Amino acid sequence: MNNFIHKSIKRFYLDGQIYDDAVIPRLKEQYIMILDNAMRIKGYVPRIDIDPDFTIDYNGKHYNFKLSVYGIYVGKRNVEQIWAIDKNKPILFTHQNKLEESLAQQG
Repeated sequence: MNNFIHKSIKRFYLDGQIYDDAVIPRLKEQYIMILDNAMRIKGYVPRIDIDPDFTIDYNGKHYNFKLSVYGIYVGKRNVEQIWAIDKNKPILFTHQNKLEESLAQQG
């Protein structure tokens, strides 16, 4: 595995509108998974020591939201082996990680 010290952190973001406040928590989790998949396609994995930023603002009709998640480049080959980076240490996929990811994608 490569050394991940001093690698640049990239922000992946999504913004939009939500019309029902009851679905905000569920949509937030789904949008985080969408950004996770988008970053992995580009060879990035999440930095789990940096929490996602999620802000909402109600304008009287709907909620405007912004979501940012942060990743680090590990390469397209390593994406299959590395689940995330914690500070500068890779966390490798285990059978449990893959099972949880599979269940999350199905839910």
